[in-house]
Amino acid sequence: MKPVSTQPESNGTPEHVAIIMDGNRRWAEARGLPRAAGHAQGAEAVRRTVKAARQLGIRYLTLYGFSLENWKRPAREIADLMGLLRLYLRKEIDELHREGVRIRFIGDRSLLEPDIVSLIEVSEVKTEANTKLDLVVALSYGSRQEITNAVRKLVSDVVAGDVDADSIDEHMLEAHLYTSDMPDPALIVRTSGEKRISNFLLWQSAYSEFIFTDVLWPDFSRENLEESIEQFGRRERRYGATNA
Repeated sequence: MKPVSTQPESNGTPEHVAIIMDGNRRWAEARGLPRAAGHAQGAEAVRRTVKAARQLGIRYLTLYGFSLENWKRPAREIADLMGLLRLYLRKEIDELHREGVRIRFIGDRSLLEPDIVSLIEVSEVKTEANTKLDLVVALSYGSRQEITNAVRKLVSDVVAGDVDADSIDEHMLEAHLYTSDMPDPALIVRTSGEKRISNFLLWQSAYSEFIFTDVLWPDFSRENLEESIEQFGRRERRYGATNA
């Protein structure tokens, strides 16, 4: 059964933090730089945040790297982003492995170039036994599509006679999601001042706490992560109940 995380750890740190990384393009435009420069600085923010998450005791860190809708962006920008991904997978995996980080990817890999899929698979296999931090990268990801695919699999099971339709519950649907073996995010942070979820972890965020910061993703620091965790720690999570 899927692990359940309903409370922060004893030190106030949420077990699973998810981040919608937003603001790379605005960061570059504000400095008169090409968009690729913003994405490159965004990659540096990823390195800082992964290191900080590991040191702060976060067990799962999910980063929204590239949505299904992002495929509509200009071809040059997509090429730059995929180039950065290739570079990250080639240069950073050994370091992540040494630090005990497991990396995994969720999303539709069929839209990715074969060499990127190969790099992803190699990185996942190499780090799969690591337990210090699970770094989950949502790549070519859309939550509505994820839920639709889960429903489609359940329907196939019913048609095949493997599942009784009347027995279907939320736990059975969760078992078909990309995140079936990890707790739902306790905290979701979005950078750049935007206040929307953008088709990210719709099912999993049912009881997540949200924090929206004006900091653009390339400027996101350990201090910003710590501030988000501090805000989270001050909130009372009742899951629809009351303490009265």
